[in-house]
Amino acid sequence: MTLDNSTSPEVNLFSVPVRFLKREVLPVLTDLRLAIMLLLIIAVFSISGTVIEQGQTPAFYQANYPEHPALFGFLTWKVIQVVGLDHVYRTWWFLALLVLFGTSLTACTFTRQLPALKAAQKWQYYDDPKKFKKLALSAELNDVVLNSITPILTKNRYKIFQSSEKNDILYARKGIVGRIGPIIVHIGIVMILLGGIWGAMTGFMAQEMIASGDTFQVKNIIDAGAWSAQDVLKDWSVKVNRFWIDYTPKGGIDQFYSDLSVLDNEGKEIEHEKIYVNKPLRYHGVVFYQTDWGISSVRIKLNNSPIFQLPMALLDTKGKGRLWGTWIPTKPDLSEGVSLLAKDLQGMVLIYDGQGKLVNTVRSGMSIPVNGVNLKVVDVVGSTGLQIKYDPGIPIVYSGFALLMLGVVMSYFSHSQIWALQKDDVLYIGGKTNRAQVTFEREVLGILEQLTQPATK
Repeated sequence: MTLDNSTSPEVNLFSVPVRFLKREVLPVLTDLRLAIMLLLIIAVFSISGTVIEQGQTPAFYQANYPEHPALFGFLTWKVIQVVGLDHVYRTWWFLALLVLFGTSLTACTFTRQLPALKAAQKWQYYDDPKKFKKLALSAELNDVVLNSITPILTKNRYKIFQSSEKNDILYARKGIVGRIGPIIVHIGIVMILLGGIWGAMTGFMAQEMIASGDTFQVKNIIDAGAWSAQDVLKDWSVKVNRFWIDYTPKGGIDQFYSDLSVLDNEGKEIEHEKIYVNKPLRYHGVVFYQTDWGISSVRIKLNNSPIFQLPMALLDTKGKGRLWGTWIPTKPDLSEGVSLLAKDLQGMVLIYDGQGKLVNTVRSGMSIPVNGVNLKVVDVVGSTGLQIKYDPGIPIVYSGFALLMLGVVMSYFSHSQIWALQKDDVLYIGGKTNRAQVTFEREVLGILEQLTQPATK
């Protein structure tokens, strides 16, 4: 016995999941409460990424976020590193929040905003006086013809539709752009989210402390996305031509500057910029920010010797300011020497003997006798602290912000509609709008007033 399957109903393997998505998942995604909740969560973690330093070393978090006492009773360096608060914007859960929020906006756009736009573009004539009574604003005028309203509506920037078959019926509208505005807003927000995700996955951040006069390639990358495009750093380098600090009359720092040159493989300058705080160098999408400074070394001369350049190290002052120091031998067998300390680049150097007693102070270019030798401080060499960022998502984010602002402006336009019907000697007029109800009522009242005014000779 054989079975005939020709009459068995076809089973669509995709119908069940599609129905599940439409009935169960889609209503949740388009729920305004979900969008608001996601936006608040994203805002909270974005703030945490601003407050908590990003991309620092584990030792930094251990020093600044100890377990005892824990900040706010729970925030310790272990919590920060386990949750990923040291690189919030590149964690999988933060990116998942952005994707979910963007999906919610996209679903809302296709299920609500686009249908609302299509509904606004569709219209019908009102051919029954009873329909005018359902409108929020309507009127009946005697001894007024339909054609008299056309120039008034045109003057008020309405687009007029009139039946070619019936001359006693009219529809007019304006402000359809107001229905497009919310869609543009959603597109702008989604673009901002996409730009943020793309930048987080393909960008990187580096920090360099470079002495004045040195040339370097960006190597010290402290934070990078999974697909970071570090090939952009190849085939060029940066030279710090000079670093200097402007001080106020009271000795405080007014501004610090770095004169930078971008060099190709042959050492030729292809870009030049003097940078300072809020004035970076940009090259091939890589941005160099002036963020810090330090003292790299000191150049000295003993008697008639050549000039020596000795490195200076940042000393531990227990949080009482920054101080750099080095040790200079005054005898060939290194049995005796003095310590040099400096706190800024104004040229003042403190000299201490082997017992830690202050021997003298000297400025750059001056000489003093120490341990039987003539010590000359030629110069104190500063170093510039640079933060280097590469974020290819920024153009997308800026474009999204532009669309967002455009959409907000477009959303302020009211979508206003007016219907008119001529029945014998009676003209029925009615209208409605989606916002600015008072303004629309005044406009309609002005139109009615012009229609009822006696014609001037």
